[in-house]
Amino acid sequence: MVEESSSGSFDCAVTPLRSLRLRSGRQGMGDMAGQSVCRYPWHIRKLEPGPLQPIVGVTALRTPAILRRMSLSVCIITLNEEANIGRTLKSAKGIADEIIVVDSGSTDATVSLARQFGAKVFVEPWKGFARQKNSALEKATCDWILSLDADEEVSPELTASIKALLTSGTPQFSGYLMNRRNMYFGKWIRRSGYYPDPKLRLIKRGAAQFELRDVHEDMKMVGELGHLKGDMIHHAYPTLESFIEHANRYSSLGADMVARERKVGFSVVNIVLRPLVRFLWAYFFRGGFLDGREGLLVLMNHAAYVSWKYAKAWEKSQSKLVNE
Repeated sequence: MVEESSSGSFDCAVTPLRSLRLRSGRQGMGDMAGQSVCRYPWHIRKLEPGPLQPIVGVTALRTPAILRRMSLSVCIITLNEEANIGRTLKSAKGIADEIIVVDSGSTDATVSLARQFGAKVFVEPWKGFARQKNSALEKATCDWILSLDADEEVSPELTASIKALLTSGTPQFSGYLMNRRNMYFGKWIRRSGYYPDPKLRLIKRGAAQFELRDVHEDMKMVGELGHLKGDMIHHAYPTLESFIEHANRYSSLGADMVARERKVGFSVVNIVLRPLVRFLWAYFFRGGFLDGREGLLVLMNHAAYVSWKYAKAWEKSQSKLVNE
């Protein structure tokens, strides 16, 4: 029902529709000047209790249903990431309802920094990249999951896209790709396949997992995927030294994968020609030279990674033969 307040306006109280009737007849909105109306963003006429009567010429207004915002878990794995984790969590703070961090024994301030952002931190032995990330996914409790590496951050445009998706009601897809902007030595590397570098990272909970690979693991799921606007910014390697260290470690993991699959002989094609051809193709024909000195160093180091991987795979195969 409608009650008059001390200010002379009318406040609306909820009354069953069956007991309401229109008091002001067929007055138009222009005839209501000086009359009090309910304090709502739309105009209605003053109502008072009475028997149910048909209202001629009045059409009921349909108001949109209020959609529940879907919740989001952000999942991250860490090991001594105090230089990166704060930036990553700060970028996700505006969209995350839950932050899951699976740490594998950090000895720096990673865990305390994560807890300062309200993260649920789980310390587990290292199981490999894919299994560690899948463990984080399993701990998420929200409707959707955003998986980030500790050296990645969510751009403002991507944040806006994710917010819009979470309030859209029923998203069209169960998984969404996003472009990854790779930063090497502080510079955005745009060519040679380093951008847009789309990655599947936003999924409906339970819709996907990371494939079980030793290195370069990606999420895999069946079905069509959406693509969000905005970039996930990957602060890959701030220095050449850190890049070379990672290339050395990743080439060892890649060599393990190759050596497990087959016996590997010493191959000039794989150790010399393959990395050389890949460098020339990426640098000259895919525009790598346009990324300047940083682009040259990135592609040279990647060529070295390929060479080391196959050389190490041969070495591991030889060791296996000796042990047998």
